[in-house]
Amino acid sequence: MEKKSSHILNASSNLLGFSLVIITSLKISKISHSTYLDEFAGIACLFFAFSCFFSFLAIRSKHEKRTDRFETIADYLFLTALFCIVLAVIIVTIKII
Repeated sequence: MEKKSSHILNASSNLLGFSLVIITSLKISKISHSTYLDEFAGIACLFFAFSCFFSFLAIRSKHEKRTDRFETIADYLFLTALFCIVLAVIIVTIKII
């Protein structure tokens, strides 16, 4: 099985920055109190950060079994954070329309 840890680390760190931009723009525009958008983006930030952490551990681990476990955890955290970002985009779309 091909290792995905480096791909997860790269994508998670990029999307972590995207989530932080969402939260910052909501705070600047002062619309964060009227939607759940900042909550979903905040949860996504946490999950992306933990996904980065576990994918880094998977890359640095010397034991194959531990590497697979860390990679699986990072993968599921990434998927959950991606789901939160999709919900945030849906909320933005509904607010605009």
